[in-house]
Amino acid sequence: MFKFFSVIFIVLIFFGCEKKDITSVQKVHWDRDMCERCKMVVSDRKHTVEVINAKTGKKYLFDDIGCMMLWFDEEDISWKDSAIIWITDVKTGEWIDARSAYYDTMNLTPMSYGIGAHKKRSDIKDGEEVLDFTTIKPHILKIENQLNKKSH
Repeated sequence: MFKFFSVIFIVLIFFGCEKKDITSVQKVHWDRDMCERCKMVVSDRKHTVEVINAKTGKKYLFDDIGCMMLWFDEEDISWKDSAIIWITDVKTGEWIDARSAYYDTMNLTPMSYGIGAHKKRSDIKDGEEVLDFTTIKPHILKIENQLNKKSH
């Protein structure tokens, strides 16, 4: 009996000490977790963004990639260049690397920035504007300025 409990104890210690992979997508509690910037509930499985601080492993959720980009600037996030960023593919809902995704601008998104992520460039319709991670910020700022003009 002592050997049995010893084995169980060792197994529990082994699994309890196992480090969690902070680079992979972390669990999302759909319809309960809130966007870090706008505080709306994250429920749209085709436009959600998850940002992970690579040093701490802390995750931040966003209901729209526009909220994430603006949050980086508004909160002066010093680690944004090393952040691990996942986004859901607008077509499949699959989590993909946001930095290597392809983006189009003709989508209905939770915060009206219109940007949808695609794993494959071929999923974007011919003739539509195609952006990459480095070129979506100017589009977001343009939309944000238009939204702010309407609210004043």
